Amino acid sequence: MGAISRRGLLGMGVGAAAALGVAGCAASGQDGEGRRVKDASPARPKPIGDGSTADSGKQPHQPGPPERLEPGQTPPQFVIFSWDGAGEVGNGLFPRFRKLAKDHGAAMTFFLSGLYLLPEGKKHLYLPPNNKPGASDIGYLSDGHIRETLDNVRQAWLDGHEIGTHFNGHFCAGRGSVKHWTPAQWQSEIDQAMAFVTKWRTHTGFRDAEPLPFDYRKELVGGRTPCLLGQDNLLPTARKLGWRYDASSPGGRQVWPRKKNGLWDYPLQQIPFPGHSFEVLSMDYNILANQSQNSTKAPPANYPGWRKQATEAYVKGFTRAYETNRAPFFIGNHFEQWNGGIYMDAVEEAFKHIADDKRKDVRLVSFRQFTDWLDAQDPRIVRKLQGMGVGQRPAGGWHGFLSQV
Repeated sequence: MGAISRRGLLGMGVGAAAALGVAGCAASGQDGEGRRVKDASPARPKPIGDGSTADSGKQPHQPGPPERLEPGQTPPQFVIFSWDGAGEVGNGLFPRFRKLAKDHGAAMTFFLSGLYLLPEGKKHLYLPPNNKPGASDIGYLSDGHIRETLDNVRQAWLDGHEIGTHFNGHFCAGRGSVKHWTPAQWQSEIDQAMAFVTKWRTHTGFRDAEPLPFDYRKELVGGRTPCLLGQDNLLPTARKLGWRYDASSPGGRQVWPRKKNGLWDYPLQQIPFPGHSFEVLSMDYNILANQSQNSTKAPPANYPGWRKQATEAYVKGFTRAYETNRAPFFIGNHFEQWNGGIYMDAVEEAFKHIADDKRKDVRLVSFRQFTDWLDAQDPRIVRKLQGMGVGQRPAGGWHGFLSQV
């Protein structure tokens, strides 16, 4: 699970059109006044390789071209919900949160573990750096769960979500930990993750399943490492591959992001932890570890209070950013039923609070969509935003603050 501290804890596990308009960019599926219009159907898929993936043209439910903030304009409040692993193992969590996103016109990022599309009978094909062939610190999925994962990843992309990567074997400890991998070993791990996603038909023998409707070599522009380890050696490889961001930094703060080694750095963030003087990282497992010292099956009597505490942590993190510096808020999750599923309930409750229609300037987007917006901005305005501290309000209000660029 990774080293535990009170402030920064490391998680693991199995693992829509975003309404960007008004001070952002208009969403596909809406006209300039925010009215819903019919999305164009994706093009007839053109099979790639063995037919595991296919080129379906432009992804549905995507925002239009990003618009630059004007001097003096209030920035939107971006919120990105992301999921590590993104495997469906029969607990219904993947479709549950796809539906939640669709109900609110939101987009998310799903960091798919490539190993979740490789049958255990073919595990010898995985050659993890510094580990034995076929080794993995997460389980291989059954054939049925591979099919469910394929179905959900396929539909997630068609719904407008981003498919990133969580790499493969999730090694967090010992000599084989991703912490010790070299840039060349990260290249091997990425090549293998790509192969497992783009050759699942060959590896599984499934002939009746539909292809994933995207070219993963073009779609993949970012990821999150296991246990938030190994970023320094990953970044040179990610940059060489043309990736645009990385979400592997631990212990970030609620400020506007900067680039690291040429990629946007999107860390999990320290957020208020109700009832404590310290803060907690914005991920379900990190909250769990502070509440139950890593136990995923603590006494049920604790669940109601912990669920409330987790929900309030997310809400307080959102509120602090929304009412002050408008730093994007990053929330990480796993499709897990830890401690009776209270963290899934907390994420859903916080999501619904954040998605409240009364706040027209909140944008629930994927990392890729946020990166598109950030790259389109005037660098002078971005630098001005980056200079704001946690909980810092713009001097003289947004109009005055961003007019002075």
